[in-house]
Amino acid sequence: MMNPNTPTAEAVVAQIQGLSSTAEDLSHLHETLKKSEELLRAESASRFVSFLTQLDPSIHSLGYLYILDAFLSGPITKEGADNISLSTARFINVCAADQIRLAPEKFISVCRKFKEQILVINAPMRGVGPMLAALRKIQSSSEQLTTLHSDFLQLCLLAKCYKTGVCVLEDDIFEVDQPKDLFLYCYYGGMICIGQKRFQKALDLLRSVVTAPMSSISAIAVEAYKKYILVSLIHLGQFPTSFPKYTSSVAQRNLKNFSQPYLELATSYSTGKIAELQNCVQSNREKFENDNNFGLVNQVVSSMYKRNIQRLTQTYLTLSLQDIASTVQLSSPKDAEMHVLQMIQNGEIYATINQKDGMVSFLEDPEQYKSCGMIEHVDSSIQRIMNLSKKLTAMDELMSSDSLYLAKVGRERQRFDFDDFDSVPSKYNL
Repeated sequence: MMNPNTPTAEAVVAQIQGLSSTAEDLSHLHETLKKSEELLRAESASRFVSFLTQLDPSIHSLGYLYILDAFLSGPITKEGADNISLSTARFINVCAADQIRLAPEKFISVCRKFKEQILVINAPMRGVGPMLAALRKIQSSSEQLTTLHSDFLQLCLLAKCYKTGVCVLEDDIFEVDQPKDLFLYCYYGGMICIGQKRFQKALDLLRSVVTAPMSSISAIAVEAYKKYILVSLIHLGQFPTSFPKYTSSVAQRNLKNFSQPYLELATSYSTGKIAELQNCVQSNREKFENDNNFGLVNQVVSSMYKRNIQRLTQTYLTLSLQDIASTVQLSSPKDAEMHVLQMIQNGEIYATINQKDGMVSFLEDPEQYKSCGMIEHVDSSIQRIMNLSKKLTAMDELMSSDSLYLAKVGRERQRFDFDDFDSVPSKYNL
């Protein structure tokens, strides 16, 4: 039997319409909505549609959010997903940030369900814009990593909308709530940068996953480590076998065990012999394909040709295309010409090709590091480092005054005995 004090769904909608203006009204409305969740979830789909049409998502954002969440909690057909995804996208784009921040978990839930609907109808592009708007609205600042960042980047990957994903990756992140959010953000972000050929940024993001504190090994860290190996070979021409000192012991003990084919590839690459590298690729081809990394592996093979050509620039001033092809084991002078032209275009070498006699002349780097563009680049880098230094100083001061941190440090200090340390030399004694 229903409690006579429980409001009807119509009454809730009326309250939403009347209590969506001042902060005090919204606070009262929020309490009502929390008490009415079970009532709203019991309504039929047709009634939900009627309720939503009576509300303006830009004015009644908080109430619209609760009703939409209740609607999305029920079963939705594939045909219905197409229609409701349009309504959800419109709500996300126009909703008032100050209202949806009153119920952030509810808003995140709606956004996640929206992403699921988008994937059901196989239209990830339709979710990119709304999800970007969603994370910006829920962010307290551009330095905060929200749980929606990884969902947004995943949609960018599926839609091959890499440039839009990069705009979020340019933000400096200092606030992280959940470790998994950081892992996924860096992993998806690394993949987006790989798609954009921004290999240095990809390395930075993937390294963050590999070296992040972890109490147990995760599948995300394993996949990131595999890609980290491949991108290191492509971009740097080598892969360091040792981990940075700050890497967790769990990662150092386990990551290599899950990545043996990739480490074998790195070892083959270090020989500089293309035939040995290709044999390694073929023997592990099935594993690379199962990991969806075979495209990157092919780029590793291609990069070896480039590395070998770059080595020639350190020895010769001029060389024929035929000699280049023979030395780096390309099939023909034409292939050598295509590689050299691509490397010149990418700024990887400085050279000219004489089409008449097929000779390549290697040149010095023309950059004198005194142009206006270079000065602006250096100044921008200095300013960014200065801002980062200020941020680190502020974080250090905040941590130094944190009671929980100080209590833990105090407990750690008790583990040490001052007799374990060398005494001060006598000449410094007062």
